[in-house]
Formats: sequence, structure tokens, C-alpha cells
Amino acid sequence: MADLQATIARVEEDERRLQFRSFSDDDAFTLGVQMRALALARGHAIAIDIARGEQRLFHTALPGTSAHNGMWIERKKRTVREWACSSYAVGLRFPLLDAPHTLETAPWMDPRSYTGSGGGFPIVVTGAGMVGTVAVSGLRHDLDHEFIVDALEQFLGIGPAEQTEG
Repeated sequence: MADLQATIARVEEDERRLQFRSFSDDDAFTLGVQMRALALARGHAIAIDIARGEQRLFHTALPGTSAHNGMWIERKKRTVREWACSSYAVGLRFPLLDAPHTLETAPWMDPRSYTGSGGGFPIVVTGAGMVGTVAVSGLRHDLDHEFIVDALEQFLGIGPAEQTEG
């Protein structure tokens, strides 16, 4: 339980730190291109999607991905838009809110529409709130989340959060 609480706290801190001063179509494109280059450099077979609201501003699928990755991205984006936080945070918190269910097993949720898997992250403009989403699919779900965090840290020029032993 302590590990889960520590992971939730780290994810919440990522969401607080990784906010934009503004977010334009050009920012979405530049971020997307940088994420694609980072994925290629790391040898990741992932799909990347950046949207403002419901409007897709950038999408790419690297070799080794399939249409299935696009379906995962849509579920992750819906989850971010519904809860205004990362899909990973939703997945981590959900069992604490309504044990013994996960987001996908709760009888009132459509598992084809939402997921508690990592890889969906809110694009937040400081002072304006959530304006969009960035989502990836192709790695293990916690690594999808970490890839987004790494990419946003690079794009925003923010160093990684301090890791503390707990």
C-alpha cells in the first residue's frame, strides 16, 4: 500500500510540474516531432497522439505498431478528458475509491471506452486548466506514462522530479 501511495504521489507531482505557459498548434507539432525522435532514438514502437479538446493536432505511428495502438490511445484520451488527470493516475486511484473494482471491471464503466492504463496525460496551461491530451501506446502502460513525462520534461525544459526513498 505504501508503494501505491508513493507512486500516486509521484504521478500527481508530475501533473503539477508539467504544465505549459501556453499551447498552440505549433507547440503540438513541435512536441509531437520531438516525441517521435525520442521514441526512435530509444527504439520504441509506439503511436503518439496530441489533441486540443477533441481536435487531433498530431498523430504518428512508428514501425511495429498497429491500429490496435490507436484504439488504446482513444481510450486513454477519453479517460484523461473525463477525470482531468493522467490515465495512469485514474488507474492507480480507482481501486482505492471503489475496491474491489478497477476502472475496467466496474460494472458502470465501458472498458472499450476508458482505461486506467498509463499513457494518457493532460495538457494543462497554467491559469487556464486542461486544454488537451498527449497519449502514447506501445510500451508497458507504466512505461508509456514515463515516456510522456520524459518527453514533456525535455520539451518544457524542466528537470526530472527528485526521487526519494520512502
